[in-house]
Amino acid sequence: MAAAKMIVGLAVVWMLVAVATTSTEASVSCSTVASDLSPCYSYLANGGTPSSSCCSNIKSLYGSATTNADLQSLCTCLKQLYSSYGSSINLTYVEDVASKCDVNVPYKISPSTDCSSVGINEFEL
Repeated sequence: MAAAKMIVGLAVVWMLVAVATTSTEASVSCSTVASDLSPCYSYLANGGTPSSSCCSNIKSLYGSATTNADLQSLCTCLKQLYSSYGSSINLTYVEDVASKCDVNVPYKISPSTDCSSVGINEFEL
């Protein structure tokens, strides 16, 4: 009987650890960010006005970022994308795209941003 209680107790602890672990993982993947931002590449390279699909996707990305881990992951993905496409896109347009789409991003979208300092308390749409 004691062994059964111990097994049940360990199972409960394991489930709590699993729930805590999954709740802190970012739900935003870099492949999703890259795909969602693909309608923005023309604006990021040439300026002008971002397309409605670009703005819609940016709003969706930041709307789905509901935890610190989500925002930090999104920030890191943006930095990685900039590093990948750096010579073909304009940093000024990268920094301005969110505001042109009426999305409040509480940190500078830049290769120099410290993504570990990004937090949900600063964020609002």
